Amino acid sequence: MKKFFCTTVLTLLIASAAIAGRQDYPEEYLGLPGDNLNLYAVMNLFQESETLEAFERSLNEENTRINNLDLNNDGYVDYLTVSDYVNGNVHTIVIRSVLDRNEFQDVAVFTVEQLRNGEVQIQLIGDEALYGRNYIVEPNYAETPNPGYKGRTVQRKNVTVVTTTYYEVAAWPVIRFIYSPRYVVWRSSWYWGYYPVYWRPWKPFFWHYYYGYHYHWYPHYYTYYRHWHQPRWIHYRDYYYGSVRVYSPNVSHRITAGTYKQTYSRPESRRDGEALYAKTVETRSRSVSSQQAEAGRRQSATTAATQSQSRTRSTETSAGSDRRSPATAGSRPVSSDTRRSATTQPSTRTQTSNEGRSSAPATRTQTSSSGRSNAPAAGSERRSPATTGNSSVSSDTRRSATTQPSTRTQTSNEGRSSAPATRTQSGSSGRSSAPAARTQSGSSGRSSAPAAR
Repeated sequence: MKKFFCTTVLTLLIASAAIAGRQDYPEEYLGLPGDNLNLYAVMNLFQESETLEAFERSLNEENTRINNLDLNNDGYVDYLTVSDYVNGNVHTIVIRSVLDRNEFQDVAVFTVEQLRNGEVQIQLIGDEALYGRNYIVEPNYAETPNPGYKGRTVQRKNVTVVTTTYYEVAAWPVIRFIYSPRYVVWRSSWYWGYYPVYWRPWKPFFWHYYYGYHYHWYPHYYTYYRHWHQPRWIHYRDYYYGSVRVYSPNVSHRITAGTYKQTYSRPESRRDGEALYAKTVETRSRSVSSQQAEAGRRQSATTAATQSQSRTRSTETSAGSDRRSPATAGSRPVSSDTRRSATTQPSTRTQTSNEGRSSAPATRTQTSSSGRSNAPAAGSERRSPATTGNSSVSSDTRRSATTQPSTRTQTSNEGRSSAPATRTQSGSSGRSSAPAARTQSGSSGRSSAPAAR
C-alpha cells in the first residue's frame, strides 16, 4: 500500500513539474526543430515576394531573421532551397534544407491550387518530422470554419482578424508569377558547398531569443493567417509523399535523441530577442521616415522645376509677344502710307487730265462766248482745288477711298461739262440771235398794235 501511495505521489510530482515546465513556454512552442522556422513569417514573406527566386533569397537572408534552422548540428544555419513541382494546375513548392553533399530534409511545402473560375487557394504545410502531423498555416479565408474542429488554433486578444478570398490570393505577385504563360518552372540550383555569393552562414540563435524577436510580430501574423487542420488539396498526400518528399534519417535520429533540445537552454535570452525587435522596428521606422522624406523632397524638387519651366516659358512667350508688337505696330503705318501713296497718284493724274481738259474749253468759252460756258468753267475751277486738296490732305485709307470716287466724278463731270459748254455756247450764239431778234420784233409788233388801238 505504501509503495502504491509513493508511486502515485511521485507520478503527480513529475506531472506537476512537467506542467509547470510547460507553462514556461508560450502557445507557439512545439518542442520540435520546426520551432526555429516560423511558418507564419514564411507565409507572410511568400505573400510579399514577386518571384520564387526572390523568395528564396529573402528566406536565407540574416536580416529577415526567419531561418534559424541547424538540422545537421554543425553550429551554422542551414541553407534552404526552393523548388516547384507542377502537377496540372497545382504547384507544390518545397522548402528543403541542405544538410550534406547528398543529404537533404524537407522543411515545409506550399500547395497552390488554381480552381476553375480563376480562384486560388494556398496552404503552407510543415513537414511532420519537424512540426508534427497537420501543422498547416493558411490565410484567414472568408468562410465559416468547421464548428466540429477543435484543433490547435492559436487565438490572441486584441487581434482584429482580416479575412481574404481566393480571388485576392490569386492577385498575390508570386501567384501571378507562377501562373503566368511565360513562367519557367523554378528549381533551385544550389547544393552543398555551392551557394550564392550573397549568402554567408551565421550561428543560430537560441530559441527563446528567436521567439522573443518574433513574439511581437504574432499579432500581425494572426491578423492575416491561421492554423488549419487538414490539407485542402485532396491529392496532396498521394502526390507529395509518393514522388516529392525528401527526408533525412539522421534528422529523425537526432530528434529522438534530443539533440535539438539544447536550443531551449537559454530562456533568459528572450529579453535580448525582444530588444532586437525594438531596435529593428526603430531602424525600419527611421528608414521609412527617411524614404518618405526623400520622396517628399523629390516631389518638391519636381514641382519647383515644373513651376520654373512654366515661368520660363511664360516669360519667353511674353518677350516674344513684346518683340512682335512693335513690328506689327510699325507695319500698319507703312501699309497706310503705301495705300495713301497708291491713292494719291491716281488723284494727281486725274487732276492733270481734268485741268488739261477744262483749260481748252475754258479758253474757247472765253473767246467765243460768254454766259453759259463761264459757269461750268468756274465750277470746274472750283472743284479742281477741292479735288487736289482732298488727295493731298487725306491721312487714312477711308479718306483715300472716298477721294478716288470723288476724283472720278469730277473728271467725268468736268469732261462732260466742258465739251457741251463749247457746243452750247457756240450753238447758242447763233441760235440766240435769231430768237432774240424774233422775240424782240414779235414783241414790238404785238405791243404796238394794242397800243394803237
